[in-house]
Amino acid sequence: MNDFGSGHPFGGQGTQGSSASEIPPMFRPAASAGGPDRVSDPIPFRRPGSEEAADQRAELQEELHAADPAPVKSGAEKALVAEPVLGPTGRPMPELPEPRPISIHGNARVISMCNQKGGVGKTTTTINLGAALAEFGRKVLLVDFDPQGSLSVGLGMNPHDMELSIYNLLMQRDVTIDEVIVPTSVPGMDLLPSNIDLSAAEVQLVHEVAREQTLQRILQPVISQYDVILIDCQPSLGLLTVNALTAAHSVIVPLECEFFALRGVALLTETIEKVRERLNPELELDGILATMYDARTVHGREVLARVVQAFGPQVFHTVIGRTVRFPETTVAGEPITSYASASVGAAAYRQLAREVLVRCHAG
Repeated sequence: MNDFGSGHPFGGQGTQGSSASEIPPMFRPAASAGGPDRVSDPIPFRRPGSEEAADQRAELQEELHAADPAPVKSGAEKALVAEPVLGPTGRPMPELPEPRPISIHGNARVISMCNQKGGVGKTTTTINLGAALAEFGRKVLLVDFDPQGSLSVGLGMNPHDMELSIYNLLMQRDVTIDEVIVPTSVPGMDLLPSNIDLSAAEVQLVHEVAREQTLQRILQPVISQYDVILIDCQPSLGLLTVNALTAAHSVIVPLECEFFALRGVALLTETIEKVRERLNPELELDGILATMYDARTVHGREVLARVVQAFGPQVFHTVIGRTVRFPETTVAGEPITSYASASVGAAAYRQLAREVLVRCHAG
């Protein structure tokens, strides 16, 4: 049964995958008059080197010239008029220039990585996008805003050895953000760590005044020190996620190319709209990022096509494919851009960094 209404971008027909009626019938058309009437009958053809084939080519050239008097282009001329290269989303890939180095840092753009479904690549994208932006000369701060602390663990920190975490910033007035920020192994990229203590903050913040603006308040002192601040949100739409959306200028939605991940996008977009209307009028959607994509599966291709159909230009041209390198980087405690610099995954996140910078400047 269809779980979406008729007004939903994924509503209507086709929400359960391809139906039998969409697949062309598998039958052999009836034989034409004078043609072969059995599968085993050979189809006559002329060899390319025969005189008849040469006559056919000459006749074809005359027909083409009659239809279009312009001279037939050579191979080199045809190469100059090449068709645009289509990316994995089925759209022409845009030109993504190499980001220019900057000498003055500050006025950070705050971006939340948000999706209420877990296991869609939020933490992986936060780490590797941040590292790719740092490679391009940007000063980056990663904010671990998930009580699971996966972002901190993915950068080599032990959650049990933290003296201070983002929980102390949220709940203790005498703790400053400079005391909590720690450098990472990537030059130009710092981390605001987290651990399981953050789970208590969601309950304790309920009784605070302006509880939705708490994260925005503690990040304000470092806005002038960084170029990009990436917030790794927890997989829910609770008070911590609302705090992240209130503090952010924009949202990136990592979306696994799988049906269950696709279903929750509508609820997330509604939450973003509510935060924009009531708490943060500047909040916008940077884009939806397809992750864990496997072009070999029909289901993956169908989900990606459905996302592009529903959200159009809001879908990033960059698509993050599945690779065994990502789990390895978690064990190593470093981003893929340094662990496997020449890998396909590293190239994808560098391309995503260029696309994010282009969209930010366009906005």
